[in-house]
Amino acid sequence: MAARQSSAIGALLGLFVMLALSVVPLPESVAPFRPDWVAVALLYWCFAAPRRFSLFTAFFLGLALDALTGALLGQHALALMLIVYLAERFYLQVRVFPLSQLIVIIMALLGLYEFVLFWIDGVAGRTVPLVERWGPVVSGTLVWVMASAFLEHRRREARARI
Repeated sequence: MAARQSSAIGALLGLFVMLALSVVPLPESVAPFRPDWVAVALLYWCFAAPRRFSLFTAFFLGLALDALTGALLGQHALALMLIVYLAERFYLQVRVFPLSQLIVIIMALLGLYEFVLFWIDGVAGRTVPLVERWGPVVSGTLVWVMASAFLEHRRREARARI
């Protein structure tokens, strides 16, 4: 029971670190390729520990991200809730996919996340350069693959010690 609580606290701490990484200033040459840290972390936890972090977590992290980035209130919350819902809904079908197909699924979910943000920005009359829409999808997918491999290796080591 204590190990489960410590892993949940560690995961929540990781999500808040990702929230902080989302607002760290970057140089102009790298800024368009900033991964959507919160979306990547939520997708990882949706596939690694399904049902632990749900729509409730996505909603509040999205509102916090909206407040921190100055976006329209609810914009990131809606996009995060949509991709978390789809990840949880199709978890049982996706978990048997090989890594190559899982990468395509993650890229599609991050693309959907960016499309929802693009759509809401379009309705609000805000324009964003195209590289700032597709850069995070590619970099977020690469970060997800590396983080997933690293964290899965750590989880296997922890299970082996028990």
